[in-house]
Amino acid sequence: MRTVDIRVPATSANLGPGFDALGLALGLHDDVRATLTGERGVHVTVEGEGAGEVDSGEGHLVVKAMRMAFDRMGVPQPEGIHLHCRNRIPHARGLGSSSAAVCAGILAARALADSELSDGDVYALATEMEGHPDNVAPCLAGGLTISWSDHDGLPHMVKLAPDQRIRPVAVVPSTRLSTEAARGLLPKDVPHKDASFNAGRAALLIAALTRMPERELLLAATEDRLHQQYRAPAMRASADLVERLRAVGVPAVVSGAGPTVLAFSTSDTQDLIAPEVGNDWHIQQMDVDPVGANVQFPETR
Repeated sequence: MRTVDIRVPATSANLGPGFDALGLALGLHDDVRATLTGERGVHVTVEGEGAGEVDSGEGHLVVKAMRMAFDRMGVPQPEGIHLHCRNRIPHARGLGSSSAAVCAGILAARALADSELSDGDVYALATEMEGHPDNVAPCLAGGLTISWSDHDGLPHMVKLAPDQRIRPVAVVPSTRLSTEAARGLLPKDVPHKDASFNAGRAALLIAALTRMPERELLLAATEDRLHQQYRAPAMRASADLVERLRAVGVPAVVSGAGPTVLAFSTSDTQDLIAPEVGNDWHIQQMDVDPVGANVQFPETR
């Protein structure tokens, strides 16, 4: 038997104008203990988010990611896998729960196989499973990431360090929304002026998050015209909350595909958030996770 512990962070993608390109690692984590056993079969136990809901066998996303990674590394599939998952990242809320599971599975397989699979190969495989790199990049690397794919489809990323004065606040509803459903609401084409608007705001957001976290600058930098307005009908409460927060000067966006709302809290906005949020939401203030996914073997701790 061999065991590895994986810790992976929640993530928020898009951050307003950075559609499918920007991502932020958050100080909220899932912990996965993966063990290869001599007994045939897969056994998964889950605490916290998803307990009693997610598949407890081969259909579990961490297991699927492990299986794909073993195949990609050319390593024989193990006879037995035992997983214990302690989940804190809400599912289907726009906080990167599926990216966290995929990254955890691939990293667990690499560690247990003692493989030389590179970090770039891990990133590429995780992106392949997820379909896009915007959540995968910050989950693996931590901090603020800019991700893109080259002409051959190979994903790349740049990691930046956000200003320490910025603290993200996740406002999480009880309702869920699948990424596929939210993406299905997007139009095939957008006006040129909206694309130009978002390009400028995304560039401004990098400066605001890393060097100049003034409220007025963050408020302007988090404006979006590419995706949030089109997805609003599927999460009316989230769209309305974003409008209310922005109206009182709080830089707020839809986190990923939603329906969680992400606000950027600074010293002059932290007291403005709670009064705009009703009882149906859970407010969670977090730090930015600066390191991303972490791998440890229990016997070496």
